[in-house]
Amino acid sequence: MELWRCVLFGMLSLIIVSEVKWANSEQNSVSRQLLESAREPEFFGWMKRVRRTIHQYPELGFQEHITSQIIRSELDLLGVDYIYPVAKTGVVAVIGSGSKPVFALRADMDALALQELVEWEFKSKIDGRMHACGHDTHVAMLLGAAKLLQARKDQLKGTVKLVFQPGEEGYNGAYHMLKEGVLDDVDAIISLHVLPTLPSGSIGSNSGPVLAGTGIFDATIRGVGAHGAQPHLARDPVLAASSAIMALQQIVSREIDPLESGVVSIGYLRGGEARNVIPEKVEFGGTFRSLSPEGLTYLRDRIKEIIEKQSLVHQCHGEVDFLESTPMPMPVMINDKGLHEHGSKVIESLVGKDKLEVFHLTMGSEDFSFFSQKMPAAIFVLGTRNESLKSDKPLHSPYFFVDEEAFPVGAAFHAALAISYLENHAWVSESE
Repeated sequence: MELWRCVLFGMLSLIIVSEVKWANSEQNSVSRQLLESAREPEFFGWMKRVRRTIHQYPELGFQEHITSQIIRSELDLLGVDYIYPVAKTGVVAVIGSGSKPVFALRADMDALALQELVEWEFKSKIDGRMHACGHDTHVAMLLGAAKLLQARKDQLKGTVKLVFQPGEEGYNGAYHMLKEGVLDDVDAIISLHVLPTLPSGSIGSNSGPVLAGTGIFDATIRGVGAHGAQPHLARDPVLAASSAIMALQQIVSREIDPLESGVVSIGYLRGGEARNVIPEKVEFGGTFRSLSPEGLTYLRDRIKEIIEKQSLVHQCHGEVDFLESTPMPMPVMINDKGLHEHGSKVIESLVGKDKLEVFHLTMGSEDFSFFSQKMPAAIFVLGTRNESLKSDKPLHSPYFFVDEEAFPVGAAFHAALAISYLENHAWVSESE
């Protein structure tokens, strides 16, 4: 009896190992096919044209009307169904069986209030507006993924939703898309963001916290104005604001464990207009960041307490607005371990292990973190650094530039990850 059990166990183990090897081989084959398709001159040229058109007409959060129209026009040409409007200008495309499992791919659409200083043929045509965070490239690559997936729609073992999200830059568009309910059936979601610090065509991944939770605040300190020659008649809000700002800098240096991460930064300060007049009011504001919800709460409470009490010390009145209706703070972005591991395998099959990079933790932030609170989520980064093209300038720089040669990798990664996720999770849905 024991012998038969050993033989049966051995046979089952052999079958499982064979199936895993077959699945890996199949994934490698599909990934290569997708990348080859995306690199075809006609396909690649189309993605570049879409991106360059969007780049020339950048739009701020929840004003992405031209961008949204371009997306919908391209989806119409591909024969892809979509839901519009979602959160004012957003679009959610749907490809596949319409049944579970449901996997989502997300691209943000909005630009920044920034003057482009890169001189090239497709420079922004709108003064004071620029795609300096690569959202135009995200849209182009997700449309590329739509084209790849639509060509294989009958083979998909579930449904893929392509989320074209408005208002990432300070407007928390992800939160507003979730509120509308069109993503309630999504089992998992990923996003791919270009990153000029990684070599072009490489992809970075990691699990756990990768981006900080972030809050913002505006403070107003009101006092009594007076002539600069008679400061005794004033209740000086400039002095109160100065004291408050200095005290805020000591929260991280003296109250936060040195082994934990925290940031409090002041970004603007506005007071009077005349050199010899003490103003009645001073306004300032900034950001605070942490890698834990508890850390965010602590920083918020201390910022409020310090500003209010420092104002009282100087016989002024201080108020703090944390813009909670935006909503804020933004959660910590925690990459799901399973999605990270699965994505890493897809990256290896797509471009090779030598192009799998580590996505290092930073104190930057992304509203994609709102998705991570509702479903397994992971954000990956696509390298675009190419010194010969000067595409090594940082995000949010007026000199930001992108190596478009990375586009086929991004489009194929989206599609390969979605296809393999559905393959791996179809049996779970069938058993439920």
